[in-house]
Amino acid sequence: MKRIGVFICHCGVNISNTVDVKKVVEEISKIPSVVACADYQYMCSDPGQDMIKKAIKENQLDSVVVAACSPRMHEPTFRATVSDAGMNPYCFEMSNIREQCSWVHLDGEKATKKAIDLVKSSVARASLLEPLVSQGVPVVPKALVIGGGIAGIQTSLDIANSGYKVYLVEKEPSIGGHMARFDKTFPTLDCAACILTPKMVDVARHPNIELLTYSEVESIDGSVGNFHVRVKKNPRYVDMEKCTGCGSCAEACRLAGRIASEFDMGLGKRGAIYVPFPQAVPLRYTIDPEKCLFLKHGKCGTSPKCADVCTTDAIKFDDKPEFVEFDVGAIVVATGFKEFSAELKPEYCYDKYPNVMTGLELERIFAPSGPTGGKPKINGKEPKRIVFISCVGSRDKKVGNAYCSRVCCMYIAKQAHLLKEKIPDADITVMYTDMRAFGKGYEEFYERVQKEGIKYRRGNAAEVYGQDGKLFVRAEDTLLGEPYELEADLVVLGTGLTPNPLAEGIGKLLHLSLSSDGFFLEAHPKLRPVDTVIDGVFLAGVAQGPKDIPDTVAQASGAASHVVNLLSKDEIFAEPTIAVVDEDACVGCKTCMLLCPFEAHEFDEEKGVMKVNAALCKGCGSCAAACPSGSIRMNHFTNDQIIAQLLEVL
Repeated sequence: MKRIGVFICHCGVNISNTVDVKKVVEEISKIPSVVACADYQYMCSDPGQDMIKKAIKENQLDSVVVAACSPRMHEPTFRATVSDAGMNPYCFEMSNIREQCSWVHLDGEKATKKAIDLVKSSVARASLLEPLVSQGVPVVPKALVIGGGIAGIQTSLDIANSGYKVYLVEKEPSIGGHMARFDKTFPTLDCAACILTPKMVDVARHPNIELLTYSEVESIDGSVGNFHVRVKKNPRYVDMEKCTGCGSCAEACRLAGRIASEFDMGLGKRGAIYVPFPQAVPLRYTIDPEKCLFLKHGKCGTSPKCADVCTTDAIKFDDKPEFVEFDVGAIVVATGFKEFSAELKPEYCYDKYPNVMTGLELERIFAPSGPTGGKPKINGKEPKRIVFISCVGSRDKKVGNAYCSRVCCMYIAKQAHLLKEKIPDADITVMYTDMRAFGKGYEEFYERVQKEGIKYRRGNAAEVYGQDGKLFVRAEDTLLGEPYELEADLVVLGTGLTPNPLAEGIGKLLHLSLSSDGFFLEAHPKLRPVDTVIDGVFLAGVAQGPKDIPDTVAQASGAASHVVNLLSKDEIFAEPTIAVVDEDACVGCKTCMLLCPFEAHEFDEEKGVMKVNAALCKGCGSCAAACPSGSIRMNHFTNDQIIAQLLEVL
C-alpha cells in the first residue's frame, strides 16, 4: 500500500468560511493509506511548503495530495515542492475544494461533505499515480515575432539585444503599425513619430533582426524549442537592393494622387507605386498590383513612367513571390488590432456624411504628414462645433463587443485638447458613457481638458442626422434625464479596438484559442498573461486584448523576457503527461490523427501503426477517448486512475 500525505488549505478564509477544514482532516485521516494529514492557513506559502517537505521525509511518503485552489493556480508550485523533497513531481495530486466547492456553495455542511468526497477521490487517484520522466528537447536559439507594430518592435529589440536572432514578419510594406498613424500620444502629448521612428530604425539596422516586410506566415510546424516556419514574401515589383527611396517613380506614376491611401484612412491619395508614409522602414517603394496599369493591363501609356525615371533600374515587373524557411525556438504573436468598422453603427451615418469621421481618421488630419498637413480642416473649413461620441463599437452587445477598448476615453480627451489648441473658439462636446481614466496621469489629463472648456455630457448618442444642409446629433443626458440635440460641423466617432482579422488564421496555424471577444486567449489572465497554452508561443500587445501604448510596451518586454529565458537553455523538458500508443494493439485506423487538434499523431508506414510526437502532444485525451481498439493510454490519466476517482464520489 502506498503511503500518502494529505494537506488541506484554508486559503485564508476562502475555503474555511464555508468548509469545515478540521472535519475534512478528521475524515481523511481515517483512510488507511493516508499516513500524514494536516491543515494550514496558506499551503502555498513558504511555511506551508516546508510542512509538506518535512512530512515527505519524516513519513517516507509515496504520493502527496493538496486540497486547495485550482491546479491552474498552484500545481506547478506544489510539484516543485515535492520534487525538492525527493519525490517525483508526477506523484502529486491536487484537489480543488475552492472553485469547485467553497466558492459555489453556501450550505457549509453540504460543502464540507462534498469537500471530503473530492479529497477522497484525489487520494484514490494518488494511490495509482506513477513516476514519470520528462524528455529533453533541444532549443533553436532564434525567435519569430509576428507583427511589426509597437508590440512586435519592442519584443524584437528586447530579444535581439539579448543576443538572439529574431525574424520579424510584417504583412504591410513598412513596420510601425497603427502607432505610426498617430500625431500625439496621451497623456504626455509626446510626438508619436518621435518615439516610434527611432525604434523602427533600430530594428532595421540591428544585426540580430531579419526584417521580413510585406510578408505572411504560410505555415508553422514543430513545437517548443524547434518550430519550422515558412514565410511568403509578397512581390513588391521593386528591387529592394537597388531602390534608394528617392521617390522619382512615385512622382512620375500616371496614377499619382488618384488612389486612396490606406495609411491615411482613405483621406489622402497615393499612386500605384508608393511608400506608406515618409518615415517608413524599410524606405523602399512598393507597386500595388491591383492598381498598377502595367501589371493589370500589360500597358501603361507608351511605357511605364516609373521604370523610365528610375536611375537604378529597380523596377521589376516580373517579380514573383519568394518563400523563406527557417527554424526558431519560440514565437511571439503581436498582430495588433483593427479599428471598429463604424459602418456597423448605421445610426451615426458614418458612410453618409463626410464630416462624420472616426478617431483614427482624425489622427491623420492632425498629423503633419497627413492629408491636410496637420491643419484641422474638414472639406476645406475649420469646424467650430464639434461633437465626440464615445464607446462606438465598445461596451455594445448589439454589435457583439461587450468589452471596453480601454483607450477611447483618453484618445478622445487628447483629440479634444488638440482641436481646442488649434481652434481656440471651437465649441467641443464629448458624449460619454462612463469616463475611464485608469492609467498614470490619465485622471489629471482628463481634468486638464475639462478646465480648457471642453464639455462632457454623460449619455448615449441616439443618432446623427442631416437636415437642411446641417448636421445634428440627438442624445440623452442620463444625469439630467432629458433628451437634447446638438448641431455639429464635425462628429468624431470614438471607435474601439477589435481583433485583427488575421488573428483567426494565425490561431489555426499555432492551435491557439480565442477568447469570446475574438482576441487571443492567454494561459492565465493573472499568473501567465503573456503565455499561451501552446508551449513556446507568447502574446504581446493588443493581440491579447485592448490596451494602451504603455501597457503594450510593458507586455511586449514581458513576452521578450519569457522568450529569452527559453532560448537561453540548451534544452527544455516537455511534459510527460502525453498519449502513448500500444503498437501491439494499434490497427492503424488513423482515427486519432483525424481528431488530434495539435497534429501530434503520425502514421508509421513501415510498422503500419500510429506514433505520437511527444513534443506536440498536449495530453488532451481526445485520441484515447476515440480510439476504437483502446490502444492509446494517457500518461498520468490512465483509465484505472480516473475510474478510481469516480468510484469515490458515486
